Amino acid sequence: MSSATAIDAGAAAITTKKVNVNGSVGKKRGGVNVGKVIRYVLLIFFLAMVLMPVYVLLITSFKGAGDADPSRTWYLPAEWNTDNWARAWDQLQGGLLRSLMLVIPSSIISAMLGSANGFVLSRWRFPGANVVFTLILFGMFIPYQAVMIPMMRMVVASQIGFGIHTLILMHIIYGIPITTLIFRNYYESVPRDLIEAARIDGAGMLRTYFNVVLPISIPSFVVVLIWQFTSAWNDFLFALFFGGGSQRGPVTLSLNELAHGSIMADYGGSMAGALIASVPTLLVYIALGKYFVGGMMAGSVKG
Repeated sequence: MSSATAIDAGAAAITTKKVNVNGSVGKKRGGVNVGKVIRYVLLIFFLAMVLMPVYVLLITSFKGAGDADPSRTWYLPAEWNTDNWARAWDQLQGGLLRSLMLVIPSSIISAMLGSANGFVLSRWRFPGANVVFTLILFGMFIPYQAVMIPMMRMVVASQIGFGIHTLILMHIIYGIPITTLIFRNYYESVPRDLIEAARIDGAGMLRTYFNVVLPISIPSFVVVLIWQFTSAWNDFLFALFFGGGSQRGPVTLSLNELAHGSIMADYGGSMAGALIASVPTLLVYIALGKYFVGGMMAGSVKG
C-alpha cells in the first residue's frame, strides 16, 4: 500500500514538473527578449549616427548654389542637378590619378619592407633584435607635426624636390613601423617547426622567407595594404608640405582647393568632390574588407 502511494506521488510530481516546464517554455517563447530589443535599438541608433553625414553629403551634392545653404541642410534638393558632380570631377580627376600613383607603390613597398623586417625580428633573430624592434616602433609614437620642420629642411637640403615621388618616400618611411609590427605579430604565430624544417633542408634566410614564409603571409598583406592605402590616400598633412601644390599633389590638395578656391563657399561642389574622392577607399574595403578582420586576428594568437 505504501509502495503504491509513493509511486502515485512520484508520478504526480513528474506531471507537475512537466507542466511547469512547458508553462515556462511557453512564457519564454511568447514573451519579449528585452536584451535583444535593446541591442537592436542601439545598433539602429549608431547606424543612423554613422549614415547621417553620408545623407547630408549625398543630398547637398545635388543642390544648386542657392539651395545648398546651412539652414536647409536636412532638406532634399528643391531641384536635382549634377552640375556639382561634373565640376568636381573636372577639378579632381588629375588629383585622383596622382593619388593612385602615390598609394600603389608606397603601399606595396612598405608592405614588403615590413614583411622582411617582421620575419627577421621574429623568426631569424639576431643579438639586439628587441632593441631594434623597439626603436622601429618608436617611430609610430612621434607626431607628424613634430617632425615637419626637420623633414622639410632635409628635403630641401637633399634637393629631391616636391611632388608625388617625395610623398611616396615619406609614406614608405612612416609606414615601416606599423607594417613591421603587424607582420612580426603574424610571424610569431607561425610554428617554429616549419622554419626549423626549412633550415634542416638547407634553406637559408632568404630562401626560407621567399619559399616558406611569404606564401602564407597573404592575410597580413591584405591588412597592411588596406591600412597603407587608406592612410596614404586620405593624407593631407604630408601632401600640404611636400606635395608641391594642387597641380602636382594628390587628390586631397585638389579637394581642398575645390572647397576653398572661390569667394563663396561651394557646398555642393565640395560634397560631390568628397564623395568622389572617397570612392577608391570604399572599393578597396568592399573588395578586401572580409579579409581585413581575419588578417588582424591571424596574428593575435600565437601558435
